[in-house]
Amino acid sequence: MLRADGITKTFGGLTALEDVSFSVRDEEITGIIGPNGAGKTTLFNIITGLYTQSEGKIFLGDKDVSGFPPEKLARLGLVRTFQNIELFGQMTVLENIMVGLHTRSRSGIVSCAFKLPGHLKEERKIRANAAEWMDFCGISDLSGVAAGNLPFGKGRLLEIARAMALAPRVILMDEPAAGLNSRETEHLADLIRKIRESGVTVVLVEHDMELIMDICDSIVVLNLGRKLAEGTPREIQENPEVIAAYLGSD
Repeated sequence: MLRADGITKTFGGLTALEDVSFSVRDEEITGIIGPNGAGKTTLFNIITGLYTQSEGKIFLGDKDVSGFPPEKLARLGLVRTFQNIELFGQMTVLENIMVGLHTRSRSGIVSCAFKLPGHLKEERKIRANAAEWMDFCGISDLSGVAAGNLPFGKGRLLEIARAMALAPRVILMDEPAAGLNSRETEHLADLIRKIRESGVTVVLVEHDMELIMDICDSIVVLNLGRKLAEGTPREIQENPEVIAAYLGSD
């Protein structure tokens, strides 16, 4: 479903990523882990079009999407959430999700301005679809709450719901468990499994090793900008190079 082929990224004289290659299988959960500074978020930013790689290519299915801007990738079914939650704070939970759905709206300026029947019909459909995604993520009771007033954990769920409203093929999550308590993390794990079961491929960067080992089908390990290992959770747990990167070695 998603493939990185020889990705290298330099910032001036600093090499943040060097010849990183890996594949993500369809309808699986893949974790990307590594110590701080390993290049995980830089890799995400390249995959989702925020950065342009110095070398290498990104493929979505069989399509070379290297250098595509985020909005074009979103239309192709590649979406993401951010480490720092990015919401429209003055808008309600429902309205935030509707924003995601409006990216696929067919109504033009004239139709919207004069509230023509076609626009009103589409708006009702968007509202109903947004309500379905609130229910999917377990935040239906917060429909009318301003996003800026949400507890942190609920804001994380809203961001995921808005991304899912785009009907993605692949969703990338950058540290979705950051700042969550244990109960919220358990709910997040259930939601990520639910997303995978709905037919969406999931890729996540995460420092919570218990979460990663619990939900991932495969794991890619980065260290100092290079791929250190790739395999199943058990293979990664038993890999001496990975253990050394995290815990040090004599």
